[in-house]
Order: sequence, then C-alpha cells, then structure tokens
Amino acid sequence: MSKISPKASNVTTGEALRRSWWSFVAVGVASALINILYLTGSFFMLQVYDRVLPSKSIPTLVSLCLLALILYLFQGWFEVIRSRMLVRIAASLDEVLNGRVFQAMLQMPFKARMPGDGMQPLRDFDHIRNFLSGMGPPAFFDLPWMPFYVAICFLFHPLVGWLAIFGAVVLACLTFMTNWSSRKHSKLANEYSNARNGYALLSLRNAEVIRAMGMSGRITKAWQEKNSAHRALMCTTSDVGNGYAAISKIFRLALQSAVLAVGALLVMDGSASAGIMIAASILTSRALAPVELAIGNWKGFIGARDAWRRTSEVLAATAEQSPPLQLPAPRNVLAVEKLAGSAPASKNLIFVDIDFKVHAGSAVGIVGMSASGKSALARVLLQLWPTVRGSVRLDGAELSQWSAEDLGRYIGYLPQDVELFNGTIAENIARFAEDADPKAIIAAAKAARIHEMVIRLANGYDTEIGDAGTLLSAGQRQRVALARALYGDPFLVILDEPNSNLDADGEQALSEAILGVRARGGIVLVIAHRPSVLSSVDLVMVMNGGRMNAFGSRDEVLGRVVSKPERQLQVVIDTKTGN
Repeated sequence: MSKISPKASNVTTGEALRRSWWSFVAVGVASALINILYLTGSFFMLQVYDRVLPSKSIPTLVSLCLLALILYLFQGWFEVIRSRMLVRIAASLDEVLNGRVFQAMLQMPFKARMPGDGMQPLRDFDHIRNFLSGMGPPAFFDLPWMPFYVAICFLFHPLVGWLAIFGAVVLACLTFMTNWSSRKHSKLANEYSNARNGYALLSLRNAEVIRAMGMSGRITKAWQEKNSAHRALMCTTSDVGNGYAAISKIFRLALQSAVLAVGALLVMDGSASAGIMIAASILTSRALAPVELAIGNWKGFIGARDAWRRTSEVLAATAEQSPPLQLPAPRNVLAVEKLAGSAPASKNLIFVDIDFKVHAGSAVGIVGMSASGKSALARVLLQLWPTVRGSVRLDGAELSQWSAEDLGRYIGYLPQDVELFNGTIAENIARFAEDADPKAIIAAAKAARIHEMVIRLANGYDTEIGDAGTLLSAGQRQRVALARALYGDPFLVILDEPNSNLDADGEQALSEAILGVRARGGIVLVIAHRPSVLSSVDLVMVMNGGRMNAFGSRDEVLGRVVSKPERQLQVVIDTKTGN
C-alpha cells in the first residue's frame, strides 16, 4: 500500500501555499495585464468623442474598433488564463494536502472532541478549494489597482479624481462594515451547521430504531428545530451580505452618474472635452468595481478565512513526529506500568494505577461491571486515547517508539461496535492492503473459523459486503472483523466484547481463535461480559470503579472474588458456577 512520507504528512497550510508561490505571481501578472487592458473601453470612448465625431472620419472609427476588438480579445484571453491558474492552484493545494487533511480528520477524535459529525476538516478544505477556484480571488487581485485608476482620473481632471477617492473611501467603509457584521454570524453558522449535520447523521445511523419504535415524528421535530435555527441564521447572514452588496452597487451607479454630471459641468465650462466626460465616468466605475465584487464575495472570503484557520489548527494538532528507528517485532511480553487514562480533551480520569505483565502465549480476560473502565483501558493500550501517566511496553519498549504503521502490523483489534468498509470480504480481512497475500487472508479467515462460511457465499472472498457491511448479518460482521484482527498473526490481539453478536457456533469459533493466538505465541486481551469466552483464557483481571481489583490466574482470581460477596461480579459468578 502506498504511504504518505513523514515529510509530506507534516506539510502545513502555509508550506502548501508557498509551494504555489510562483503560480500566485503569475496570477498577479495576469491581473496586471487585465487591469491595464480594462482601460480599452475608456480610451476608446475618449477617442470616439474627441476625434471621430468632430472629424466624421470612418477610417479612424474602423481602425479604433479593430484595435479595441484586439485588445478585448487579449483581455478575455488573460481572464481565461487567470481563472485557469487559480483552478490549478486549488488543485495543487488539494494534491498536497488532501491526504494530510483526511489523516488529520481520522486522528482528531483521539485528540479532542470533534463537533458535529466529525467531517468538519474535509468540509473546511472543500470550502478553501472552492473559494480559490471561484470569483473571490480575482476581486482581491484587482483591488491594488484602484490607485492606478484613481491616478488616471486625476489626469482627466482633479475634481473627477477627488470624486473617485470619495467613492473608494465610502466603499472601503462598506467593506469594513461587511466584515464586522459577517464575522459573528459566520462563526455561529458553522456551529449550527455542525449540530444540524451531526444530528442528521446520528438519525440516519439509527433509522431502524426510529422506524421500529415510532420515533419518526419526534426525531423529525427535533431536526426541524435545529434546521430552523440554522435557516434563520443563514437568512440573517445572507441579508447582511446582500444588503451591503446592494448598497455598494447602487452607490457605484450613483457615483458614475455624479461623475457624468460633473463632467458635463466641466464640458460646459470648457475645462474638459466630451470624451473626457464619458471616459472618466467609465473609468470611475471600473476603479470601484473590485470593491463591489469583493463585498459580494465577502461571505465566501470570511468562510474561507475561518476554514483556513481551522484547517491550520487541525494540521498542527495532528502533526506527526519523525519516524522512530524501526524496532524488531515484539515477541515476548506486554507490560502495563501504573497506567492512568482519560477520554480525549477530558480532565477526568477513567481508570488509574493499572499495573500488570503478560507473557507470550497468555490470554487475559478483563471483567467488571459496566462503566468500570474496561473499554477505556483497551483504547489507551492501543494509543487511541491519551495516556495521562504510566506506560505501555512491548518487549520493554514504549508503544510511542513504533510508528503507527509499524505498530499496526503487530496489533489486532476487534472493537465493541464493529464497523466494516465498503468492499469485498477479502479486502476487509486484509485491512485493504494493496499487496495482501491471499494465503494470509485465508489463514486469518481460518483462524477466525469463517473460511467455510465465506466460500459458501456466491462470490466467496470477492463478495461485496456493501456500505458498512450491511449485506452481512451482525454475527457475520463480527466474525469478519475478528479475522481482520487476526490478519498477519499480530502479537497483541485486543477483543472488546467479541461475542456480543455470536451464536453458540460463533462463540466456539472465538474460543478456538483465542487458543490459536496463544498457541503461536501471541497475547490476547479479552473484554467480556458473557462468561463463555473466559474458558479460553489463563489470566483474569477484575476492574471496578476504574481500578484493578484483582489480577492473576483464572481459577485463583475467580475463586477469590466469589469468596467475597461484597465484591461479587455477576459475570464472575456465572463463570464459576457454569450458568
């Protein structure tokens, strides 16, 4: 499978933009040529009124028309080039950062609480890319040319120049007011959008429950409330932006008429020609057009700016360290030393002082009441949740001494909530490795005791399982996920309630799979509520209230816990009595 190099995986938004520096310079050059060519209309009208009409020369008019046509064609050509360069800059930014942003989106849930449905980094990046390839950047590239047009207005007549400056100041104030009014609304709109999309995704995942239990009306009402709040805010934001855009447009038109009126006075006074009057009106309108266009695209600019800031923060928070020296594969021992852990972005400890050591060929059954910290312990052992203090070591080395890619080859994980990916059974078992060995896939399936089940399907290992594995039953999904956890003979296998959806045959297969890992010298940690799976383990850990109450051989720990009624755990009693 192709990998993102460590250097590329740490590219920041600033570095990605700097790589396109010369492209932005080229866009600036194209903008300069475009703005110079925008003078064509003004000077064409100047020549028509001051040369052609007094002389009534048809050849002069034809020559001017041909020259203007050529200049307009060049202007259009440069406009096309500029828009295409901006599209290519957006595409280049996407090529450099898309994998980095996707990886950051996958890592953020383990570093902080993500708002909404967790897709905000991708939406932000799409917003940035769409803004760069839209009409916003040309407006901002044209803004620096306002003084150039104003200077030419002064050459026509100082009064015309001062009118242009007055218009520029008014439009600059409108721009500032647009920014000030949009800032708060833009932030709230993003928060409301996250809440709305997150609720929609949650409802979609629970569509069966909603339908079966008659909750559709109530869920729809709750959705409508969130959507109404979002709609009201979007209306307010649009009203503000459109209002300022309309004001700026009307003001520019009024200013153009004012310039015409002043020009007419100057013509009557003999201080200017009719051509200057018309040319000054066109030029003043052109001088202020970038401001009007910027105000019209200000909402998109504010959104892109906020998205850029959030994207930069996400990439900085998920930047990877340089890959450590590759260590040999672990083969001997898992040691957990005074471990304490918490959920991402939380200060509350879920468990404390977990301390145990497991040697190759052993399996640990982790039992305890609900909310005792079992699943949280599994997530911290896997480095999915932060380690507050203590350490987790494989063969004496802390897990941080392996890169995520290398460590993933030595670990198998079956989560409590099984999720498969759209693809074939073989792809899911092989963890979507491009160079997957068919023998290893079949070996993992046999280790999970699903080989016979798979080959009975119409397309065998090439069977498409649908989005999230919806074409398989819950038990089949869990067993395929078990085979995925066993793929490649990982040294450490962590199973979180692996028999929650299994029938008797499935539980028997699970027990044999655990024994198989032990037989080849691996280590298995099994979080269990149902007692049957504990028959395959040789060690048991009892957790209660976030602490390890007991750890040792299965028979010794179960006997000790059962002998103390005040610390009885139903799962332990059931295991001991065989119920």
